[in-house]
Amino acid sequence: MLQRLVARLRETPDLDRILVVDNASTDGTGEWLAGLGADVVAHETLPSNTGGAGGFHHGLAWAVREGADLVWLMDDDGLPEPDCLAVLLERQQRDSLDFCGPAVLAEQDPSRLCFPIRLPGTTSVVHGMAEVELAARDGLIDDVVIPFNGVLVTRELVERIGLPREEFFIWGDDVEYLWRAERAGARIATVVAARFAHPATDDLGTPMMGGRTTYNHTPSDLKHYCMARNNTLNLRAYRGWGHVLAFWLKTVWFYLFTRPQPRRVLLSARAAAAGLRGDFTGHRRYLR
Repeated sequence: MLQRLVARLRETPDLDRILVVDNASTDGTGEWLAGLGADVVAHETLPSNTGGAGGFHHGLAWAVREGADLVWLMDDDGLPEPDCLAVLLERQQRDSLDFCGPAVLAEQDPSRLCFPIRLPGTTSVVHGMAEVELAARDGLIDDVVIPFNGVLVTRELVERIGLPREEFFIWGDDVEYLWRAERAGARIATVVAARFAHPATDDLGTPMMGGRTTYNHTPSDLKHYCMARNNTLNLRAYRGWGHVLAFWLKTVWFYLFTRPQPRRVLLSARAAAAGLRGDFTGHRRYLR
């Protein structure tokens, strides 16, 4: 996937540099990147696997050190449309956006969002691109962005709020960064005309309680542990204990009634307790 992404980025005229953070891969990625030459793609190999959170932490810091005024962030499994950056840049400059991103579509079905969006100020959760286009105002969904999937971040915002929390490892570092930007008064929006493809999974946004709400289930114990830990911390810091309790109740309900897996309830409790203690090491037992 990285190879196709790099090929697409090399065809993108508005990029000054392509920086790739190699998260201690062992599959030959570092050797392949080195073979391209630093004039094509600059890469930095981390000494250990720090997860997506660590990768974005180091990558954003690196870009700022290099003097970037705007940084375009993405994982290696996404793919921007050829005009994605041009569309984002035009709206970022026109509307003075601090943190903006494209519509993130399911690679398998571009009419569907990869990640459902809750429209701001409502209880509506939209799943289709047509719904997003109807909800947009002047081509934007204000106060909504899917972080780290083709998003533009200004240097000024990074200097104001800092870097993503690398200790989160995966799942929740993106939401925490978004909520931190919101708290700082950043101008945030999804630019509907900009498109970014990402592989979708059927488990994200799994309906529960008769379809009244959804739950981000994953079959991976590693991902679930990080999600339960990091979401507990994010909700406590930015939304309050009421939201934390609601999340815990949803978790218990989901794994007792929607998809019965009582072991997951215990795993969730351990993860949440670790986060509240400030322990960010527990996920390591699930690394393979």
